[in-house]
Amino acid sequence: MDSPRTLRTRDGAELAYRLRRADAPRGTIVLIHGLASNLTRWSEFVTATRLAQSWNLLRVDLRGHGGSLYRGRVGMDVWCDDLAAILGAEGERRAVLAGHCLGANLALWFARRMPDATAGLVLIEPMFRVALKSTLARVARLRPILVPAALALRALAALGMHRRQIEALDLAELDRAARDAMARAGGAFPEERYSSSWEDLKSLPLSIYVQDLLAVTAPLPDLAQIRSPALAMLSSGAALSDPDATAACLHALPRCAIERLAAQHWIPTEQPEAMRRLIENWCEVLQDA
Repeated sequence: MDSPRTLRTRDGAELAYRLRRADAPRGTIVLIHGLASNLTRWSEFVTATRLAQSWNLLRVDLRGHGGSLYRGRVGMDVWCDDLAAILGAEGERRAVLAGHCLGANLALWFARRMPDATAGLVLIEPMFRVALKSTLARVARLRPILVPAALALRALAALGMHRRQIEALDLAELDRAARDAMARAGGAFPEERYSSSWEDLKSLPLSIYVQDLLAVTAPLPDLAQIRSPALAMLSSGAALSDPDATAACLHALPRCAIERLAAQHWIPTEQPEAMRRLIENWCEVLQDA
C-alpha cells in the first residue's frame, strides 16, 4: 500500500513523502520529481510498475514543493540532506535514486555527496548547463540577477509577505489530459502548458520557484567521481536542452547506459510506458548483479 508519511527535520521543516513497501524488498527506489513539480509526477509509475512487487517505492515532495510547503532556503545541499534524513527515518542504508529534470540533477549530487548510500541512478533528462536551450538557457544567463532576487523573496516570505493560497497540482491528472490533447492534435505535445512559468507558480511559492531555477541551471558535480551504475534517458527533441550535448556530458559517468526516447522533454508524460519498461529492466538487472 502506498502510504503518506511526514518527517519533521531538525530545522523545523515538515517533509511529505509516500512509501509503498514490497513484501520482501530487494531494495528501495527513491523517486524524485523535477522543476516546479511534486511527488504526483510518479503516481502513474508507482501504480503500474511491476517493481512494486520486489522494491520499496519512496516518492518525495522536495522541501518547498507539494505537501512539503516551505519558503526558506532550498537547494541541492538542503534536498540531499532531506533525502538522507527520510532514508534514515525509514531504516534504509542505500537506495536507487530516480529523478526527472531537476530531480536527475539532485540524484547526481546525492551520489557525489553520499556514495555509500547510492545503489544506482536513473537520470531522466538531466540538465547540464552547457546543454540548456530556450527558457532555461536564458535563465542561466540571468543567474547574477536571480541570486539576489531569491534572497529578497526569502526575506519577504520570512516577514509574512507571501501568497496564502497555493493550488494543489496533480501531475497524473495533468498528464492524462495532455495525452488526450495529443491524440486530438495528431501527436503535438501541449508544450505551452508544461513550460509556462505562470502555470508553475499557481502551485509553488515564488521564493521556491526562483531557487528551483537557480538549482537546475547550476553546475553539476564531477561525474568522473561518481561510481554508481546509472541509466540515463534523453528526449530526442530539444525543448529545453540539447540531447547530443547532454549525452556528451554523460559520457564522463564511468558506468552509464544512455537511452533516447521520442519526446520533447517531458518523458514521464510523453513516453510513460517506455520509461517504465526501461526502469524495470534496468533495476532487475541491477538487483541480479
